[in-house]
Amino acid sequence: MEKLFKLKEHGTDVKTEMIAGVTTFLSMVYILAVNPSILSAAGMDKGAVFTATAVSAVLATLCMAFFANYPVALASGMGLNAYFAFSVCVPMAKAGVTDPWQIALTAVLVEGIIFIILSLFKFRETLVNKVPANLKFGITAGIGLFITIVGLKGAGIVIGDSSTLVAMGNVLSPQFILALVGLLLIGIMHHYKVPGAILWGILATWVLGMIAQLCGWYVVDIEKEAYSLFPSFKDYSFLPAAPNFFKFNFSYVTSHLPEFIVIVFSFLFVDLFDTVGTLIGVADKGGLLDKDGNLPKAGGALMADAVGTVVGACLGTSTVTSYVESSAGVAQGGRTGLTAVTTAVLFAVALFLSPIFLAIPGFATTPALVFVGLLMMSSVKKMTFDGDIADTIGGFVAIVMMPFTYSIANGIMYGILSWVILKVCTGKIKEVHPVMWVSFGLFVLRIITLAIPAIG
Repeated sequence: MEKLFKLKEHGTDVKTEMIAGVTTFLSMVYILAVNPSILSAAGMDKGAVFTATAVSAVLATLCMAFFANYPVALASGMGLNAYFAFSVCVPMAKAGVTDPWQIALTAVLVEGIIFIILSLFKFRETLVNKVPANLKFGITAGIGLFITIVGLKGAGIVIGDSSTLVAMGNVLSPQFILALVGLLLIGIMHHYKVPGAILWGILATWVLGMIAQLCGWYVVDIEKEAYSLFPSFKDYSFLPAAPNFFKFNFSYVTSHLPEFIVIVFSFLFVDLFDTVGTLIGVADKGGLLDKDGNLPKAGGALMADAVGTVVGACLGTSTVTSYVESSAGVAQGGRTGLTAVTTAVLFAVALFLSPIFLAIPGFATTPALVFVGLLMMSSVKKMTFDGDIADTIGGFVAIVMMPFTYSIANGIMYGILSWVILKVCTGKIKEVHPVMWVSFGLFVLRIITLAIPAIG
């Protein structure tokens, strides 16, 4: 392990890395339930999608471990899967297109190939390393707020409201109360330096939920998405379903090239900047950035993301991307690829024991996500608010846009847009690196592609 992952050099050990890997897995295992549910709306078989989601997560996360030695896990991305199903496949199906998910998978494949090319030419690596320091710290803090609101939403602590946009959920619901209890437990264990505090917080909240179900406080109600907290192996086959291997539709590409390019660009844009933001945030929190604020081996990490996307498309799932929930494992002490290997092994196990892992409720991971959000918010202390106005506003815009638009990519987009425009307007155009200009152009193109349907 020492030779493979250089544990001593990173100030960690096998036990710490494995606990961190388990923590990351439990924080993101929900994707095994959510992804099949979302992609089934596109006409795909749930069993096939489940297998593809798990296998692609295993392979991509192992690539991250051995290409870059980073504690970052990958799986089919949330948001990207919704775009795949509801913005690409459903409209096509309504227009009479047969099996539109095959066209979407083709777009994901092309996106992944483009990513591999961009990674080989080090465009993505340069982008990660040339994002200004103040903006990097703002991205980290913004991701902290983003995963906090994701966690609060998962427990029903924060809900949507037509008049106030967001509101507080039912304070007497078991999900609400147990999530807050779990957060307090993590805080207490963190104070007393209990190893694996975040992991124990997740498990303790789950166990308390099962007790609540036995007592009749937590009531199973499928319509309200309140599922049983006890694993059930009734009528379960331990053999996973076969995935949809190489189900592509290239004939559509030749006859509908303009529409296909728009689909590919949308996948490409969101995944590119989601991954950049996730790597910057997780690396900053884990102390993996060097003294110049650059990310060593960024090329290997981004190549793992690109390979994962291609593999996922070939298996039959939406875009595979780096998971921001990896920050939970990093907060638990994960510093090397051994954390990622542990997470990958658990995804492989989940293929055959899925009822156990799918029984973990969203509110059980809320305490972990909120606590990690707190830790990542500490990066705001590294920001300078009395220096270059471009750095100040760019970093601040990145912070606020991530949680309030529910998108890491949007936070980076508007943060960099603000930074470049202010650099130009304040006479500091020479400080703008060429890769930032390319990113600026991509952002403008993205805004145009979003605006055209609205204008129409």
